[in-house]
Amino acid sequence: MERRGRTTAASQPVPGGTGRVGWGPVIGFGLVSLAADAVSDGARPLAGPLLAQLGASALLVGLVTGAAEAAAQGLRLLFGPWADRTRRYWTFTITGYGLTAVCVPLLAVAPLAGAAGLLVASVLIIGDRVGKAVRSPAKTVLLARVASPVGRGRGFAVHKSLDLAGALLGPVLVAAVLAVSGNLTAAFAVLAVPAAAAMVLLTWLRRRIAEPGGPPPPGAAAAGFVPGTGSAPAGAGPPGVTGHPPPLLTGAFALFAVAAFLWSAGLVAFGVISFHLTTAAAVPVAAVPLLYAGAMAAAALGALATGVLYDRSGAWVLLALPPLIAAVPVLALSPAGGLALAGVLVWGAATGIQDSTVKALIADLVPELRQGTAYGVFAAFEGAGALAGGALYGSLYDARELLIPAVVLLQVLAFAVLVVAVRRTEKP
Repeated sequence: MERRGRTTAASQPVPGGTGRVGWGPVIGFGLVSLAADAVSDGARPLAGPLLAQLGASALLVGLVTGAAEAAAQGLRLLFGPWADRTRRYWTFTITGYGLTAVCVPLLAVAPLAGAAGLLVASVLIIGDRVGKAVRSPAKTVLLARVASPVGRGRGFAVHKSLDLAGALLGPVLVAAVLAVSGNLTAAFAVLAVPAAAAMVLLTWLRRRIAEPGGPPPPGAAAAGFVPGTGSAPAGAGPPGVTGHPPPLLTGAFALFAVAAFLWSAGLVAFGVISFHLTTAAAVPVAAVPLLYAGAMAAAALGALATGVLYDRSGAWVLLALPPLIAAVPVLALSPAGGLALAGVLVWGAATGIQDSTVKALIADLVPELRQGTAYGVFAAFEGAGALAGGALYGSLYDARELLIPAVVLLQVLAFAVLVVAVRRTEKP
């Protein structure tokens, strides 16, 4: 039986120079995500003010933004399997990024559209998040493939770090434009620049990276890549696993999906944290974006650290996630500013792990040509958990003596399910 501490060929960096060659596509995808996230995350804080300016009520703002986020998660369950059936991963990736690149800058014209402006803005806001659902499963399959020569844990971690850099740069860019111009039209219009950069980079990558099932990426042959069967060689799965790559609905995958539901149900949304900071912890509103920036830095560090450990020791590193999530409401919802700041950083680290190292694990659990479906199914479990968590935090925010034990219980269950799941992956 293979035990923890052993990495597979698919997850290990390739010795010699091939690993350096393999970083090019990973960084390329990271730069695309940096530019695209600058667009999406630059616009997201302005969606509410734009809709309000166009005459929307608080209820309508909630419905539009809620529908947008539901589409971003829920529609992955449609587009992931669709990408697998057609094997046109690049088509879905380019289409999804294209939707974001078009919809977000066009928000600049909504105030100029007269009575139709509110409808135009609502459609474009939802369209941006639909683009996220269209591209995410397919893009992640492509990223998992090109990351195999350098180690999937490291590859996803570096990609996530660049992604988070865009999530910081976008809001800074629009804030600077707003400070100078004072109007939302200019703030949305300037996002056409990173949108165009994302599409140019994506076109360049498309010419250099084949669809999955074709020739392996540079360096993957040295890592044991077998074309057409997945990025892992026959006999390889996640770190510490032997045997042929499993079908999608294995016991291990199902257990990891259940664990994802449980940890997502316990992870508070940053909107709740920022509400608490400004109303109960005496944090100035102007300081909240800086705290969010600190959380994104913690997310990058969490992704990088666990990515390296994942390549070395396997899925056991994910056992750190439930304890981190359990600590968030204890710290972040404290009335003491120092504890709340610590909670923000812990929240960031947890989100970084959830959105990088977990994806590397899925790529190792599932054959390449089923990964789009796997990412869609997994996102549905996480989305359902986040919805349940929103209801939990919303109903028990004023009763933290009940909220904190509820979150701790969820994370104890998540930890137990993760232990069983990791042990399942180690069976010969």
